[in-house]
Amino acid sequence: MKKILLFLFLGAVGFTAYSCDNSDDVVVQGQDNDTYSTAYDIIPKFNKQDSFTYHFDDAFKSALLESDVVLIYLQTGLTTNGAPIWKLLPYTEYPNNGADKVEYSYDFSKFDIGIDVRSTNGVNLDNNPGYYTNKKFRVVIVPAKTGTSKNAAAAAVNYSDYNSVIKYYNIDESKIATKY
Repeated sequence: MKKILLFLFLGAVGFTAYSCDNSDDVVVQGQDNDTYSTAYDIIPKFNKQDSFTYHFDDAFKSALLESDVVLIYLQTGLTTNGAPIWKLLPYTEYPNNGADKVEYSYDFSKFDIGIDVRSTNGVNLDNNPGYYTNKKFRVVIVPAKTGTSKNAAAAAVNYSDYNSVIKYYNIDESKIATKY
């Protein structure tokens, strides 16, 4: 009887030692090869909807993935050393001492983007083409897959800060071209 208990004890210890090995718990996440970040500039030719709304549409060369997100920035000026200043849309300007407003907004689908310039009644866009002509926009397409550790960090990215987005998604600004 003592021998049987000894074998049962050794078997239990051996089983416990084997089952506590967690070397098979390592999860290897592969690189996400189906999404990548890209950016391009546009200087759109807006179409008049009415005296207070101008619109621009632009189709992508190929459809985006369902997990891609489009961010659009408006160049609002230059720094003292000549670097562009980018503001994330929607962006609002307040002319006439803040009594009126001109708003830049956008939408996107997996096939295209749309940019709108809308003003209040005090700013007739027909008489103020500077709000919609020769405006430079930067379209930034980034992956937005959920459930990965990278996207947990992406939640910490301040998308209104253009430089933060470019740095996080490793976009080479020297390769950004203007789409005509």
